[in-house]
Amino acid sequence: MTAYVPGITETDLKKIVLAIQQLAAGRSNAVGSVTLTTGASSTTVTTANCAVGSVPILVPASANAATEVGNGTMYVSAVANGAFTITHANAATAGRMFLYAVVG
Repeated sequence: MTAYVPGITETDLKKIVLAIQQLAAGRSNAVGSVTLTTGASSTTVTTANCAVGSVPILVPASANAATEVGNGTMYVSAVANGAFTITHANAATAGRMFLYAVVG
């Protein structure tokens, strides 16, 4: 669920309060989903809220994704401004879908 982000020059107090309420309710623009690329050993996730020093948190959202985690063959191998990379098994297994949140 996305959150409203008021502009730096916003003066409408109702919009500012709305943004704070949404943050307090757990809304975030730093979340998404990714499906690991089949037949490749890495998948790059492009997301505007990622930066050097951010921590991507991955949660399996399918049985095949949970199996990938259980195999111990995947990890976040790079974090950059605007993207992070997941290194994983080079498999023909489709449907390895994850939900993610980028913190920091």
